[in-house]
Amino acid sequence: MLSESARMRSAAEARFRVQAPNSTPRAIRVIALDAAGEGVVRRLAGTGWKHATFFTAASRGEPGGRGDLSLASADDALSDLAGQTRSVTNEVDSADLVVLVAGPGGHAQAASLIGQACSLRRVMTTAFIVGVASASEKALSETLAQVRPWSLMVVIADSDVYIDDMMTALRA
Repeated sequence: MLSESARMRSAAEARFRVQAPNSTPRAIRVIALDAAGEGVVRRLAGTGWKHATFFTAASRGEPGGRGDLSLASADDALSDLAGQTRSVTNEVDSADLVVLVAGPGGHAQAASLIGQACSLRRVMTTAFIVGVASASEKALSETLAQVRPWSLMVVIADSDVYIDDMMTALRA
């Protein structure tokens, strides 16, 4: 008698296998919350993902920041990588997944504004904390406190390559 695995590999059973990839690709928005996240997001954007769009939302506390996003309107809280202002509401409305990227140090204030928009629209969120190898526990905790309430999954990434692997797995 054939094992279940052997039977499933037979030509007769092959007709039941899915023959094509998912015809509806995900719409992924990747948002840098601070300067550390922006470096990673810009690198990712340069690798040619078909179903991902990349944005920044840096805050006032950082060099090169765009203002206090906790007070900003959702209509002008993001910038695309060319510097054009984008609406959080519009971007979240057209997304299946929002990926937040931040470094340690507690400069991820925009997580609450973006997270609220995602919660209202039932859009999944994932947060990556990058650049943690030389960060203190305090700096890491400050960022975790900002992103954790708004993220269904938080990844503390020792290597930025993990984000590439996740994007590949999601077929971005």
